[in-house]
Amino acid sequence: MAQINLVKGQKISLEKADGSKLDSFCVGANWGAIDGKGFFGGDKKVSVDLDLSLGLYDANKQMVDVIYFGKLETSGIRHSGDDMSGDVNGDDGLDNEVVVVDLPKLPANVEQIVFVLNSYKKQDFATIPFASIRLYEGTPSKVNNVVAKYDIASDPKYAGHVAMVLGKLYKRNDEWKFAAIGDPIRDEKLETTLNTVQANYL
Repeated sequence: MAQINLVKGQKISLEKADGSKLDSFCVGANWGAIDGKGFFGGDKKVSVDLDLSLGLYDANKQMVDVIYFGKLETSGIRHSGDDMSGDVNGDDGLDNEVVVVDLPKLPANVEQIVFVLNSYKKQDFATIPFASIRLYEGTPSKVNNVVAKYDIASDPKYAGHVAMVLGKLYKRNDEWKFAAIGDPIRDEKLETTLNTVQANYL
């Protein structure tokens, strides 16, 4: 199956190349360090601490659970942990923070999973050289097959924002799909970010 390069608002079904359902996969967020100037005019990379977090919601749009750097696991979901620097030496081909999703093991009442990014040090998204989210088969340290990728460019619309709704997994007629969102939002903390998600993105 060829990689799908998603655009904002696009929705895809989770299927493998042979048409079977993609039940177990990784969702990874990737980003680079900021170019800065060091002493004596040399280039110095400024580390970027973004946090990939997930809100899990039921059919009534009520929160079931939250996965973030302070709680890395729940049934069917495992977070790789906190990356506090970004890709300092350019894109290394692996994602900085990865969530392993096993759909059949999710709590039965979970119908939507929303992925958000928060800039822990309040670094403006417009200054971060690249950010992306992708779905792939593999592990946090090995990419076997990329199913879909959504590149979030350094677009002027991200200026002044330190939180973003990346995308969501959602269930329709017992079938899971993924929607690319990529909206910058005005929140600064995870708690208020998830409140915005609950109000506007479910």
